[in-house]
Amino acid sequence: TNFRKNLFAMLEQTIKYNETVNISTKDGNVVVMSEEDYRGMVETLRLLSDPSMKEKLTEGMQTPLSDCVAESEIEW
Repeated sequence: TNFRKNLFAMLEQTIKYNETVNISTKDGNVVVMSEEDYRGMVETLRLLSDPSMKEKLTEGMQTPLSDCVAESEIEW
């Protein structure tokens, strides 16, 4: 009921602040999320489903920052 009353405002808040909205109904629940968050989640799942990429990401997360190259030193 609250979601229906404030549909537009809640959608705008979801987009602006990347906050998910949980909606409970008598038939089940729904989660509303921004397209940006959705695409990020799908990309994360895609990367982690590749065993070699998952290994590289895990290795990178375990690398101390002192062993990393500063972003300012990277040529884009």
